[in-house]
Amino acid sequence: MTVRLGVTGATGQMGREVIAAATDRGDCEVVFAVNRQPDEETVDGVEVESATEFDSLVVDREPSVVIDFTGPESAVDYAEACADAGVAFVTGTTGFDDDGRAALEAAAEDAAVLHAPNFARGVQALLNAVGEAVRNLPGYDVELVETHHNGKRDAPSGTANRLLSEIESNGDFTERTHGREGEAPRETGEIGVHALRAGDITGEHEVVLAGNHEEVRLIHRAEDRGVFAAGAVDAAVWIAGQKAGSYDFADVIAE
Repeated sequence: MTVRLGVTGATGQMGREVIAAATDRGDCEVVFAVNRQPDEETVDGVEVESATEFDSLVVDREPSVVIDFTGPESAVDYAEACADAGVAFVTGTTGFDDDGRAALEAAAEDAAVLHAPNFARGVQALLNAVGEAVRNLPGYDVELVETHHNGKRDAPSGTANRLLSEIESNGDFTERTHGREGEAPRETGEIGVHALRAGDITGEHEVVLAGNHEEVRLIHRAEDRGVFAAGAVDAAVWIAGQKAGSYDFADVIAE
């Protein structure tokens, strides 16, 4: 079965990567691609249309799934339109506030919705390893450092926040300390969080656990954005035909 895809943010960095990843596969077809300001006619041979036409395109072109890497507000709009049309929605957009997350949950009542801050398979392995390390090293200090390109908007990154949740759910931590300045000794139960933004770095996450005269460092480094796009297309193929509900990339990896 060929999975019919819609792609948002088509001329953005991730939109381009998603279209390239999908067109390289034999089990996918990009049936439409949109952008808020369509300043190019095509991307990898796929026509780029105005995002103002999204609501009609998601009905008329009958996609199986829409893949989104845009911004929190536009992602919510796209998710709601997909829910109205009963079309599955996969998004790697980050930076949602409580209202945005609630909107995605509401959309999942009518369509399959998969939201993941990171579609690299190695990050899922990192999440698993971090949870196990925290459980096995109780009382160790934990610091998290994430580094991204200078244009990334949200800090900490969505992946960093997911790692922090994993750390907190597996250890005895009570607060997050974002950076340090002046007299700032470490407090019991804190996780140090540091966000670096520089150049065109694709993405790096490092978790440091230290105590008992030893340290453990767990690192994931993405060397190309294509790894995220490939994972998002994997997620789209997996979610096509799934019943309405909220899903995670871990569900894709598990099968």
